[in-house]
Amino acid sequence: MSKSQNSSKKAPPQKSGSPILRFFVKLGIFCGGIALCGILLGGMALALAWPNLPDLHAMTDYRPRVPLRIYTNDHVLIGEFGEERRNVLRFDEIPDVMKSAVLAAEDDRFYEHGGIDWMGVARAGLTNLVSMSKSQGASTITMQVARNFYLSSEKTYSRKFYELLLTFKIESELTKNQILELYMNQIYLGHRAYGFAAASRTYFGKPLSEVTAAEAAMLAGIPKAPSRFNPIANFKRSEIRQHYVLGRMHSLGYLTDAEYQQAKSQQIVMKAAEGTPAGGYAIHGEYVAELARQLLYGVYQDELYSRGINIYTTVSSKDQEAAYNAVRDGVLQYTRRAVYPGPEEQLQMPDGIENDPQALDDFLDAAFEKYPDSGDLLTGVILSAGPTEIKVMRSASEIISITDKKVLNVVARSLSAKAPEDKRLKRGSVVYIHKFGDGWEVINMPAVQAAFVALSPQDGAIRAMVGGFDFYRGKFNRVTQAWRQPGSNIKPFVYAASLERGLTPATQISDQPFQLTASQTGSKPWNPKNYGNTYEPMLTMRQGLYKSKNMVSIRILQAIGPQYAQDYLTRFGFDKARQPAVLPLALGAGSVTPLQLAGAYAVFANGGYRIAPYLIERVTDSSGKVLMQSKPIVAGDEGARAIDPRTAFVMDDMLRGVATSGTAARARVMLKRSDVAGKTGTTNESVDAWFSGYTPSLVATAWMGFDQPKSLGSRETGGGISMPIWVEYMSEALKGVPEQKARQRPEGLIVDRGEYYFSEFPPGQAVARLGLSEPTPVESDQLGDFLNDLTGGRDNSIRVSPNMSSGQQAMPWNEKIPF
Repeated sequence: MSKSQNSSKKAPPQKSGSPILRFFVKLGIFCGGIALCGILLGGMALALAWPNLPDLHAMTDYRPRVPLRIYTNDHVLIGEFGEERRNVLRFDEIPDVMKSAVLAAEDDRFYEHGGIDWMGVARAGLTNLVSMSKSQGASTITMQVARNFYLSSEKTYSRKFYELLLTFKIESELTKNQILELYMNQIYLGHRAYGFAAASRTYFGKPLSEVTAAEAAMLAGIPKAPSRFNPIANFKRSEIRQHYVLGRMHSLGYLTDAEYQQAKSQQIVMKAAEGTPAGGYAIHGEYVAELARQLLYGVYQDELYSRGINIYTTVSSKDQEAAYNAVRDGVLQYTRRAVYPGPEEQLQMPDGIENDPQALDDFLDAAFEKYPDSGDLLTGVILSAGPTEIKVMRSASEIISITDKKVLNVVARSLSAKAPEDKRLKRGSVVYIHKFGDGWEVINMPAVQAAFVALSPQDGAIRAMVGGFDFYRGKFNRVTQAWRQPGSNIKPFVYAASLERGLTPATQISDQPFQLTASQTGSKPWNPKNYGNTYEPMLTMRQGLYKSKNMVSIRILQAIGPQYAQDYLTRFGFDKARQPAVLPLALGAGSVTPLQLAGAYAVFANGGYRIAPYLIERVTDSSGKVLMQSKPIVAGDEGARAIDPRTAFVMDDMLRGVATSGTAARARVMLKRSDVAGKTGTTNESVDAWFSGYTPSLVATAWMGFDQPKSLGSRETGGGISMPIWVEYMSEALKGVPEQKARQRPEGLIVDRGEYYFSEFPPGQAVARLGLSEPTPVESDQLGDFLNDLTGGRDNSIRVSPNMSSGQQAMPWNEKIPF
């Protein structure tokens, strides 16, 4: 090949630049292409998705799901039912300190960014990269509003994409103030509280306008993790978060140095209102609220929980709290007298755990979760126990020392080294403690139950209702659902029936033992007894009622006939089917509820009119429009007359006498009033203990017993354990209520030698004497059937009638307790 030929060929082009530079050029072209494609695809997606984004009308015209709220007649909140607690405020109604706390905690550049804080995104990304975790997020307030209003919580790219688009739309159509207002009204803050106004009432028992900087910071720290950072669930974590928010408020200039130091030093007090525990209510109206809910559910069904319906009950907040305290005190008094049964449980507490506060608190938390507090009955774990001192732990920083000799004597048997293991108090024992005087006592969770109801005898409005010792340990309402034997509480109604059959308070009646053989009853022999086995030759009807003599009551019923008495009792509201037409009816062998008894005694208190107990005064919607209004029957309406006014007058006079010199005399002495009337009641073997009593303006019934019927103790009586509940309540409820004189004597009553006679049964014609007599064959047959049905032929004692177990419903609410 010649040189000329070789030179005619072109050399290949030389590659310029380094390989690294060429790589980045290609990478740039590739990334640019990808970006362009992304922009094109994003634009297409935006064009398709934007029209499908939801309208913001639901935001600008915000209508949250407002729960059912239940109030007393003086507008004290006692219950909320539904998924959400809300109190919606306008932007200008939200205090500046709360707004500042929220901005400092959640989005301090809220008024500067356009919905997405790109600086925050970069900062969070860098922090997470350094820490190799996802400890920080960059979600703005606007993004949270978008998410909470319209989007699910699923973590998908499509949801994130829609969240970003909706964020931009919100920012484009609403002002910043509107967005912040929405956020502060709808964010979830634990314990069913939505919005800061609701949370302020839930945790601090005050309106949002009254929160301090320290309280605002604690509330503002909750949205990060409502289940973990709310102060009820974990106060320590909530406090740590609060200090962080306060620091942010200070650094951003929302708080001065002095304000910051003051906020840091403020002690946070958790309460709902008037010193009650946070998350609760101002008064203990749980049984009232639940019954009101049940009554309205039949009308509105599930809509009841979202329409913002308000129920205003007839209950007085003052009376309700007095009733709650009286029931608790009565049950605890009885429990103290019983033998201490030992600790709730024995835990194995590791040695030296008290030196590790965190480990100890975790240990105690596990115990308290299983055995929660019950009102003022607090759970504790014993650190050490001996004859002279018991140390009980509530937390690593709260150890209570009990050294009072009287208190220690109550549990002395359980402090002995010889005590059985299941009854012994020692390190690791789970116990309940209760404030007692200036110190504390160890007391077991009561096994006994009590119920109390008070109402107006004029129209039946229920003023107070407590269905048991602790609503949260079982919602069974013993006021309306427990069917129990009334014992001697039924006697006044039998006596009233006899007045209209010719007997008088002066009628002489034998108090000698009354016995029926097996041949007479056709079943088992019946040998009723007086309390204490004491008998007298003859007593007047009045004396028999004062002394609650069983033999006198039986002979009265025998004289007027059990069938007549059974029919007569229905005039007071008793169920005929539950009042057997047999002689034991005179001793309360039928069955009643406490509410029935209270309503029945109201007939004596109001002059002879049968009123229907009712609980709901009115129902309104969220705007205050009245949806329902009660129209109760009122005493004085002759269409409601149940008994002769003379009968009501005489029985009222006799029942006042019972409270003056009879079995209820202590009631009048303790209340220091002359217008008190009442009657004790104790069933066979002291299974049920009652006291029912009244003044002209208020009637109430108290009951105590075990849910599974058994003896309260051979010496326990209605006058000893139920009457104190009644007296404690009445002493509060009647404060400021003037004493009322005896009512005017109705026409048709004759007074002779200090006693009353109906004009158609004047002295000499009225029944003057009831002596020893045998029952008629019909009465004997009926009694035999009753004994067989009641005892199954096993014994001859009269026991309680079948009682409903917890959770069952005794009667249709809308039939027995009208609005």
